[in-house]
Amino acid sequence: MSSSTEVEQKDDHFEELFQRLQPKKPVAGGLVANYQGVWFYADLLQATLTFQKHFKAIDSDIILASMPKSGTTWLKALTFSIVNRNNHSVDDSPLLFSNPHYLVPFLEIYLYKDGNIPDIDSMPCPRILATHLPYQFLPSSILDCSNCRIIYLCRNPLDVFTSLLQFLLQNGLISSPSMSIDVPFEEFCQGIHPYGPFWDHYLGYWDASLKNPQKVLFLKYEDLKKDVNSSVKKIADFLGYPFSAEEQEAGLVEEIAMLCSFENLKNLDCNKEGEIHGAFRVKHSSFFRKAEVGDWVNVLTPSMANRLEKLFQEKLGESGLTLEIKSK
Repeated sequence: MSSSTEVEQKDDHFEELFQRLQPKKPVAGGLVANYQGVWFYADLLQATLTFQKHFKAIDSDIILASMPKSGTTWLKALTFSIVNRNNHSVDDSPLLFSNPHYLVPFLEIYLYKDGNIPDIDSMPCPRILATHLPYQFLPSSILDCSNCRIIYLCRNPLDVFTSLLQFLLQNGLISSPSMSIDVPFEEFCQGIHPYGPFWDHYLGYWDASLKNPQKVLFLKYEDLKKDVNSSVKKIADFLGYPFSAEEQEAGLVEEIAMLCSFENLKNLDCNKEGEIHGAFRVKHSSFFRKAEVGDWVNVLTPSMANRLEKLFQEKLGESGLTLEIKSK
């Protein structure tokens, strides 16, 4: 693998490619363009192409996937703690002094950004990595040439939109906090948002989980909220790190769930202060807002909610995928 200091020369044709895609300027965020059916910021698309070209998966890799604002930070903390529980006790976990996004880095947002070709081979195994990319955009070495595991976390789109809007406001990525949400909501319903449309994103991983459940685990955010302890055990079993009877009797499952809880992580200094520099400068604190199911009732009108629910049901068709959508 190339050294961590190596940078791929920017493709002379990339800017031309991006402009040829006729990018649009949505209200929320910068220019996005549709590439092979998916909407990307220019920097994310360039990083994605570099990632696809250079990443080589190995059998022990763990890939965490999700749409933005779907509980990704929580999934990272849980998975890291489950896999590394023999290396770190709950009392000395790196989560106590490091934001989860440093412990489980994003591939296209951080590792491969700006043409970087990171020294992935130097990472200790198992390598736990994250992405917001749709299933079909993952490199072939992940899809076809390895036994690595993929965990996908799905959240109902009403809460995804609500959380995304607040995230953009908190980080100054929307120009006017007082603007109407009508336009960004319409763009979201049209699928014009980074990594969108959201329904294609969901269905890509859903179908993959049905075809190969040993490789792809499809989780729902709402299920994690209902019973995190069962979800912790399910993740551990899927990854090949099952909890022993002794560990369960000692309460280790509950300890990990408590360590990774929203309330605990939010109140740590490492998550209250500082910024992470990826595609944008993002406040650590903005990853910990409410983590509630049904918070959309405080933002969306009933007619907006009805439209998004109908759209979601229409796009799901007869896939078998259902999501719980309820107010708190």
